[in-house]
Amino acid sequence: MSRLDWLSNRGTPLRGEVVVPGDKSVSHRALMFGALAEGVTHIRGFLEGEDTRATAAILGELGVRFETPAPGERIVHGVGLHGLRASARPLDCGNAGTGMRLLAGLLAGQAFDSTLVGDESLSKRPMRRVTDPLAAMGATIETQDGLPPLVIRGGAPLRGIQYTLPVASAQVKSALLLAGLYADGSTEVIEPHPTRDYTERMLAAFGWPIEFSPGKASLEGGHALRATDVDVPADFSSAAFFIVAACIVPGSELRLRSVGLNPRRTGLLAALELMGANIEVENERESGGEPVGDLVVRYAPLHGVALPLDIVPDMIDEFPVLFVAAAAAEGMTTIRGAAELRVKESDRIASMAAGLIACGVNVEELPDGAMIVGGRIGAGSIDSHGDHRIAMAFAVAGLVADGPITIGDCANVATSFPGFVELANGVGFALKGEAA
Repeated sequence: MSRLDWLSNRGTPLRGEVVVPGDKSVSHRALMFGALAEGVTHIRGFLEGEDTRATAAILGELGVRFETPAPGERIVHGVGLHGLRASARPLDCGNAGTGMRLLAGLLAGQAFDSTLVGDESLSKRPMRRVTDPLAAMGATIETQDGLPPLVIRGGAPLRGIQYTLPVASAQVKSALLLAGLYADGSTEVIEPHPTRDYTERMLAAFGWPIEFSPGKASLEGGHALRATDVDVPADFSSAAFFIVAACIVPGSELRLRSVGLNPRRTGLLAALELMGANIEVENERESGGEPVGDLVVRYAPLHGVALPLDIVPDMIDEFPVLFVAAAAAEGMTTIRGAAELRVKESDRIASMAAGLIACGVNVEELPDGAMIVGGRIGAGSIDSHGDHRIAMAFAVAGLVADGPITIGDCANVATSFPGFVELANGVGFALKGEAA
């Protein structure tokens, strides 16, 4: 992937309607469950990003046939729970941490060996949090001192366990539930804080008996998945950049259509409302087991807050752009309880703190968060460290900065949000990209 830098300037008040790409988490899971189901699954609203395409390519390597009748659509010809076949090559997850962790659980129950690899960034992300509990279920997985590649030895009989996650993680929970499909007995996952329940909702939609409530999920092995059609909602994490942008740019009013509003995903809305944001939810409905609605966001002056700890797990991916909202708000915002940000695509606490400081913002970095004194964002030059969410967050910061913000290493935005620059500029951003 060639290097791409951005230049973000003040634009115009943000106006119009935005339809952001489909939810990445739902897209990953729809591919996997469709592949393991009996019958044909039609996916609409599929995210055409590099992460999700990597998962589709892996499943193709394992013998699943896909059709692409149009962009954003996939027809998945399921092979059943035991119909996957071995790949002669390592399975490349690219930059997709979700893909690698979920596939580790899925492949732990197969009769054949598999090797999961990733790009340079993914190869530095910790995997013991998922491989250790899978090992407790009977899986044999070899790592490089806890890091990828993952060599998963097939043929190991899995047994259901009750497992309490030491750190709340929807990805680890999902990996264990996927392994639990192949396990003898019951698999129960208990969380210290409730996380996103995409996997639980989708398993139910595909006909697998599962019991779940906030913070707990359990299922028995030995059933079957039945193909079903999936309408993927717009990705809340992608919508978040436009939500914050409209909150902080005077004169803005944006409507975001068909956004996924899973309550374990939308902590950013609660945080922004505490800060004084003007956000309305309209046309609430349910699609494929997931709550969906239209968001109308209007500019309102924001003020700093001490972020409540109980909403932190519901907004982990949205913290980079929340840092920008805090920098634009009057007063101090204190963020604690977000240590997981240090092991995402980059150390997002360090990356955001360094970037904001480079733009003249007063930031004190904490082990599990930051204290940000808002009110003014200056011009600056920052490094996104190849992290798509850092890059897009500073694109938003440039809308209200005193001068241009140069953002280095933005090519990975294509992993989660293809077409971001064009969509952003269409509603009032002033964002330019150039190969470096």
